[in-house]
Amino acid sequence: MALKTTAMIQPNRIKRSAGVLLHISSLPSGNFRDANQFIDFLSDIGAAIWQTLPLNMPHDDGSPYQCLSAHAGNPALISLAKLVELRWIVTDETELGTMQALAIAYNRFYKQLADQSEFTKFCRKHAHWLNDFALFYALRNHFNHTSWNTWPDAYKNRDKKSLKQFTANFSDEIALIKFTQFVFFKQWHDIKQYAHLKKVKLFGDIPIFVAYDSADVWAHRHLFKLTKKGTMKVVAGVPPDYFSATGQRWGNPHYHWRNMRKDGFAWWLQRMATQKQMFDMVRIDHFRGLESAWEIPEHAETAVEGAWVLAPGDALLKAIKIKFPRLQLIAEDLGVITSQVDALRHKYALPGMKILQFAFGGDDTNPYLPHNIDENSVVYTGTHDNDTTLGWALQLDEDSKNHVARVLSEAHMHSETHMHSETLMHSETQVIGEIDADMPQALIALALNSKACTAIIPMQDILGLDGAHRMNTPGTVVGNWQWQFQWSQLSQNHVQSIQHAITLSQR
Repeated sequence: MALKTTAMIQPNRIKRSAGVLLHISSLPSGNFRDANQFIDFLSDIGAAIWQTLPLNMPHDDGSPYQCLSAHAGNPALISLAKLVELRWIVTDETELGTMQALAIAYNRFYKQLADQSEFTKFCRKHAHWLNDFALFYALRNHFNHTSWNTWPDAYKNRDKKSLKQFTANFSDEIALIKFTQFVFFKQWHDIKQYAHLKKVKLFGDIPIFVAYDSADVWAHRHLFKLTKKGTMKVVAGVPPDYFSATGQRWGNPHYHWRNMRKDGFAWWLQRMATQKQMFDMVRIDHFRGLESAWEIPEHAETAVEGAWVLAPGDALLKAIKIKFPRLQLIAEDLGVITSQVDALRHKYALPGMKILQFAFGGDDTNPYLPHNIDENSVVYTGTHDNDTTLGWALQLDEDSKNHVARVLSEAHMHSETHMHSETLMHSETQVIGEIDADMPQALIALALNSKACTAIIPMQDILGLDGAHRMNTPGTVVGNWQWQFQWSQLSQNHVQSIQHAITLSQR
């Protein structure tokens, strides 16, 4: 049955605001240590939102979109300096690495505390995922970090007697894994409190799918499209698109939606509960997969061979909205979007995403052009999957440059908020010749002055960095997720420029 396009839920009256996209690993420390300093920077420039990538524990490739758990945080993001402040470790022990330092903290201090109620309360509150994850991770360590489907059958198939014996034999290791998660969430809770003190909202991101080699699939095989032996029947991805001529074969298992419906989407609601504890806003990555998802035969080498298969997004979103009415969801609605996907997003009044780098080179109907962006949107110059704006601009062809110039000229002529005079006070002829020089400031101004309720600017664009500082290139597996900035790169001119642009845009 077709969805009614009338919104079931009226859009939240979101205050016109600006934010910055930066993953925790891209902070100078690469962890939580200087998160508060970054929040101070956001507050100083008038930004009200900090958007990160998923904070879960990645596999060896480092991708935050392929993780070992839909709940567990990445221990690499834990600040050892904060453990020193608690006197759980001493400064010299921070040189030993995160996991060894955490082991020392647990063994030397936390196990000796008479009052362990805070840790006990955490373990009880998160037991629905923490118990399975801790056991999964301990087993994975025991079997040299191999995927669960290669383990001996007793552990692969979760034989109760074998798991009970393993738990008894490795109780300290399992307790340390739980303690590590306790520390992660404790530090993130403190960051969230500080952000709220500074009137900054935290904006999270959840991949629609989970990794095959994860605690979730191992513990809940019936919720995924697997064979009786536990292998995948089909894998997730997207067909050929802007990013790749052969599409993207992500390799994630697809959900067994019929089984998920039986308990009212309990697994999803638990997942969203974790996100609500961590964030004020959550982006659903690959939102279109809630309406229908691209299923690729497991044996296929690329994503070309596949088909769209319907998903119960309407029922799922209804359940989420009833359970968490105040959690602000954002739909990542990029790529091949149908009228049915749009109808689903509109029914639940979810803001969609608009990427300005996708706006140019076509005609005036392009949905990413500023004049086509509606208020209930989150606009970006680019995302973690795009080149930096300067890198993008340096590779534009002449037609696209001309198009950018026309849009910038029109924006200057018609903008009621009068964009930055130093960026846009040019004739069209002058602008065409100066696109490279004006970037990324011109596109930042365009985003901030759009109708979109929220404008998010990647940190690379604020710093004016080129494509060498790109975060991720979709369809590749080497050289991604490694970018970090240094505080020395953030000059007073950078601060004043973005602060001025945000102020002029009335955000």
